[in-house]
Amino acid sequence: MYLDAGSIITAASLLSALGVGIGLIVTVYKFIAADARQTEAIKRMEEEQGLICYGLKGALEGLIENGCDGPCKDALAKLEKHLNQSAHRADL
Repeated sequence: MYLDAGSIITAASLLSALGVGIGLIVTVYKFIAADARQTEAIKRMEEEQGLICYGLKGALEGLIENGCDGPCKDALAKLEKHLNQSAHRADL
């Protein structure tokens, strides 16, 4: 078989096209995998923040029961308002 410049150029362009196609597939796969990891991390953070809010609410209620007024009552009211509003948001 005789190799001339045209066949070498054709083979090189075919290899380049295959490389670009494979690179595109790998990039899309990595993007989807990264998105899945981020979604899982966000879910874990939301659970953790829910526990933190639950603990903070309990601590504020305990302080109010022991006679701490003023800022504790204000903070508890704002926390309850925030939790109620975030529970009823339509964008979730």
